[in-house]
Amino acid sequence: MATELHDLPIAELSDQIAARKLSPVELVEALIQRVERYDGQTRAFITRTFDLARRQARAAEAEIAAGTYRGALHGIPFALKDIYDTKGILTSAHSRVFIDRIPAEDATATSRLYAAGAVLLGKLATHEMAHAGPSFDLPWPPARNPWNLAHFTGGSSSGSGAAVAASLVPLALGSDTGGSIRGPASLCGIVGLMPTFGLVSRAGVVTNSYTFDHCGPLARTVDDCAVALEALAGYDPKDAGSLSRPIPRYRRALGQDLRGLKIGVLRHHWEEDIPASEDVRKAMDAALDVLRRLGAELEECRVRPLGSYFDVKIIIAESEIFSVHQKHLIARPKDFGADFRSRAFPAVLFTANDYVQATREHRRMMVDMEPLYARFDAFVTAGMGEAPRLSDYRSVSFWQKPSLLTAWNVTGQPVLALQRLRQERPPARHADRRPAVRRDDDPARRPCLRTRHGVAHAAPPARAGCDGARRHAAARAVGAGRSRRCRDARPVREGRPASGSAARRFDAGPAPGGRAVRARHGATPSPRPRPAPRARERFQFSGVACPPRLIKSPLDPGRRATGRRRG
Repeated sequence: MATELHDLPIAELSDQIAARKLSPVELVEALIQRVERYDGQTRAFITRTFDLARRQARAAEAEIAAGTYRGALHGIPFALKDIYDTKGILTSAHSRVFIDRIPAEDATATSRLYAAGAVLLGKLATHEMAHAGPSFDLPWPPARNPWNLAHFTGGSSSGSGAAVAASLVPLALGSDTGGSIRGPASLCGIVGLMPTFGLVSRAGVVTNSYTFDHCGPLARTVDDCAVALEALAGYDPKDAGSLSRPIPRYRRALGQDLRGLKIGVLRHHWEEDIPASEDVRKAMDAALDVLRRLGAELEECRVRPLGSYFDVKIIIAESEIFSVHQKHLIARPKDFGADFRSRAFPAVLFTANDYVQATREHRRMMVDMEPLYARFDAFVTAGMGEAPRLSDYRSVSFWQKPSLLTAWNVTGQPVLALQRLRQERPPARHADRRPAVRRDDDPARRPCLRTRHGVAHAAPPARAGCDGARRHAAARAVGAGRSRRCRDARPVREGRPASGSAARRFDAGPAPGGRAVRARHGATPSPRPRPAPRARERFQFSGVACPPRLIKSPLDPGRRATGRRRG
């Protein structure tokens, strides 16, 4: 059976568009139908810009017909995490605070994708202000993992991960301050690239941390991420952290063999710092074996314990995000979700001395990496473990556990999150029952984005300890108010009434008091999603059996809804 358009990678789509075998209008209409069919279950979109997408697709088709072909993204649909400014279109950061925020200008990344001929399909769900979540007390519900709707997508680029994994769009932009591109890539089974700090402009993107924010793509293949990076990378005077450097043709590096490539293996990350599950350890051993067979030279090495990087990142980043939103946190604290408040308010425990000392330690951590850069071309560590259930999330856990992903935000290195071989598709992409393994899913055949001193996250970890007296104090501060707002501090059970003014149904749509924004350019907020049915069967996520509450394909008339899902 021929591959459906929504399953094709950007490289194949662009070849067909350039050869005029595929119309950008045809591609856009196919993906619009897919979003309308499945997004009621994945909750990936906040705002759908279908009218704008149709106009841009018609313009791209006319340009290509006239002999003006802009490159591999010309006529390719994409979506943006809803922190990227879009002129005349709601940019909400998934928060009640910004429910009416209509930017007057595009973010630099948005403008560069437009200049490459890409077509905007919509704005995507995120954790509130790209920071805290998953949350059920916001104007829009959290995005759902297409592999299993009861499970977490990873965050904060949650909608970006869900939209790409469910083949709603071939490309989405996310942001990464402590793992927010790589986490969704890991848990949703796609590819995520956090570029070198300063390589992609952050101008016009809602700030999380001035020190650690990165912008980058999520896609289904490494090749697709390279295509996006070529369009996005470059100096921008509007971003104080932007790098002025030559931008290479990243796609040309793909397909090179790995013979002679020196790779440092950070095994202590998943065996000592945050001991991983047996499945993750086996996945990592298999990934390392693939690299050896491809000719890479592997050597184990060590960096600082993960908890030390996390402590530095938390002190700096939480202080900065409190500064960014201080005005609104003082004037209208209840308009923020409970989870955001549980992270932002404890940051007042950090002193100016804490911030100064953390900044000095941050610099030392970057200098510590220099000898390793001289020895290795790249590093390998584990990604996240099995996707947890949404109902298991607790706000206080943010302060109790270090993260496997945060270290590289501190060092500023590029990181590519790759997945192990997938046995099946997410159920949203599974209706035709075709084999789900694609050429680029085979580690032995997947192209390698070869960048010096990069880090590849290859699989996952699970449990963690707690480091840092200040984080202990912050965790106690979060827990101190738990009895008064227990419902606000954790996800609300779906299908049950919730107590407390901040707790709302997961499908309740925009909050009372806020107005539904119908912006210019044909952008409309996503309609209120309906509870999705359940299907009694199992699928595999990264080789690990998932519980049976799954996305139900409306293309399969043989099944019947069994009732409402419960998170």
